Amino acid sequence: MQKKYVPLVVFLAALLVLAAHLGARAVLAETAFTFAEEEKRVYLTFDDGPSTVVTNAILDTLKEEGIKATFFIVSNRAHGREETLRRIVREGHTVGVHSATHNYSDIYASDEALLADVNECATLIRRVTGVVPHVYRFPGGGTSARERQTKMLERLGYRVVRWNAVCGDEEIRNASAATLTEESMRTAGNKNTVVLLLHDSAPHRATAEALPDIISRFRAREYTFCAY
Repeated sequence: MQKKYVPLVVFLAALLVLAAHLGARAVLAETAFTFAEEEKRVYLTFDDGPSTVVTNAILDTLKEEGIKATFFIVSNRAHGREETLRRIVREGHTVGVHSATHNYSDIYASDEALLADVNECATLIRRVTGVVPHVYRFPGGGTSARERQTKMLERLGYRVVRWNAVCGDEEIRNASAATLTEESMRTAGNKNTVVLLLHDSAPHRATAEALPDIISRFRAREYTFCAY
């Protein structure tokens, strides 16, 4: 081989090595991204609080287990329970807007009524905790106008959070803690991302009782616990 061609050959060889290296890195990056997408996550979401006994019992369990959750509150239920609301924030959980009154006929009377309800709840959260809420859940799951109203709320900076699994504390009358645990796992099924609907209002003591077992069962299935 003539000497004048040697640098060119070396240069081309170096390019091939670099291309192969970058290709391998791309494959690894794609694989890592795929694994990240397939990570099993569960969001524990609590509606209709705060209450005194139930919310604080739930917070005790979450603190003991080192888990963060999301609480969608009804602001007129926070009067006299401001310290519980502050505890939710102080312990690193997400507090979101659910409603001011949970009165469907008033909330869904018009878009203006819905926005007024959202604003009233958000205002209380800001006043009591100093936090500007960024997540929202429709009371009762919303109406036939839900998709349009979701876009309306998103323009105001809210992330609208639905659910794809339930513990059954509203659906199953007088359910025991064991029943709520089993219903949580049944409705979660094999989903990679589970958004579990639970309630922390006063009548739901069984939900607080079920929570340690619910957490244990999801951990056994190797889920990571997340909050919004």
